[in-house]
Amino acid sequence: MSNLTNSSAGQRILSLLDENSFVEVGAQVLARSTDFNEKPSDVPGDGVITGYGTVDGRLVYVYSQDAKSLGGSVGEMHARKIVNIYRLAMKTGYPVIGLLDSTGLRISESTDALNSLGRIMKIMAKASGVIPQITAVFGNAGGGMSVIAELSDFVFMEKNGKLFLNSPNAVKGNYEDKCDTSGAAYKSEAGVVDVCAEGNELFAKLRELLSFLPDNCDDEAVIVEGSDDLNRVSADLSGCADDAYEILLRIADDGRFFELKSESGRNVNIGFIRLNGATVGVIGNRKKSLSDKELKIDNKLGLCGMRKALKMVDFCDAFNIPILTLTNVKGFCTCEHTEKMGARAAAKLVRAFAGAEVPKVNVIVGEAYGSAAVIMNSKAVGADYVYAWNSAKVGAMDARHAAEILCEGESEAVISEKAREYDEKQGSVVSAAARGYVDTVIDPQETRKYVIGAFEMLYGKSDISPDRKHSTI
Repeated sequence: MSNLTNSSAGQRILSLLDENSFVEVGAQVLARSTDFNEKPSDVPGDGVITGYGTVDGRLVYVYSQDAKSLGGSVGEMHARKIVNIYRLAMKTGYPVIGLLDSTGLRISESTDALNSLGRIMKIMAKASGVIPQITAVFGNAGGGMSVIAELSDFVFMEKNGKLFLNSPNAVKGNYEDKCDTSGAAYKSEAGVVDVCAEGNELFAKLRELLSFLPDNCDDEAVIVEGSDDLNRVSADLSGCADDAYEILLRIADDGRFFELKSESGRNVNIGFIRLNGATVGVIGNRKKSLSDKELKIDNKLGLCGMRKALKMVDFCDAFNIPILTLTNVKGFCTCEHTEKMGARAAAKLVRAFAGAEVPKVNVIVGEAYGSAAVIMNSKAVGADYVYAWNSAKVGAMDARHAAEILCEGESEAVISEKAREYDEKQGSVVSAAARGYVDTVIDPQETRKYVIGAFEMLYGKSDISPDRKHSTI
């Protein structure tokens, strides 16, 4: 137990877990390799501390790499300790948290280290969708360790951490001072990092995230008793249609929204809220930020936003967490980045929504135009219940643009009249509801009670999936 208090790896565990709850496993494990005159007896624990403890009274398994002990490098016994913790976690059904700070593979152990790294990857892949997996990067996580991070469900990172497949100086045409491709800012913008924070704030965020999650795929997230009124109205909600972040703050229990990947794909918000004490995964389109007027975004789906949404849908479906979407989208981003892989990302998002068996509720809060609106959890794709604000617009496209196409070459007066007619017959929320594409048209200020009611109605929902191994999308 001594290495808990005299190493940064141990201190991180103590900062994360409840006081006096940690039980170390494998403290006396030694490296077996004696090549190159190594003396394994000098390094008990082989550069990683492993064990279990509690967070707010709930059991979790944890491993923490010690950069001051063999550089926290991954060797045979180092990996064996991590794999052992995973096996215990999967047997008992509790989350695993990895605290990364490593120089990577232990070169002196060569193929033994390489094989051992693969064993960690394999068991993490098998654990995916069975138990929640979280990694936090405190120092270096390069090469294979960056893959370890991405195999987990959520990635946290300190601002001074380094996460990379190749170092910035090894990237063609780049060097670290030009663009630190391993840094937290770069990885957050790329959508790799879910939460970036420092010191005690990072541990507080880790603990908060865990409070939203179930222990495993067979459990449900803990219901939290609260005092927030189920029927609470938000009089100013109609003014927040363009900012899903603000809507979520107003409808969530106690105004609490845990956002993920906030620096990537900013025209989509994802994260967790509670409604009547129950965890709900949320995905919302964003046209602008009401709190940050300098932030330039638009309510179009881009590659990063769709990838964010995909990760959230897949995680929620795996762990029995209901999904709420807030739709306000008018198309896809018109950039080369999205054009290269956007259709593929959209197809994957359709697969995720269509295949998700958890309760799915959609609220159309603004514009819902074109195929981008279809893939945002529309009734056609799989939403169990669809609400729409009475101010929403639903259709193939904006009425004005539709009129210009239908009446090409006509006068302005004719186009304006056709736009009015199109809006009334094909572009309004009333016309969508008349066709059954919207279940209920609601007053924005009453969104909270209606959404809570829908999820309560859908509790216990059971879908029968086709008999197949997996989708190929």
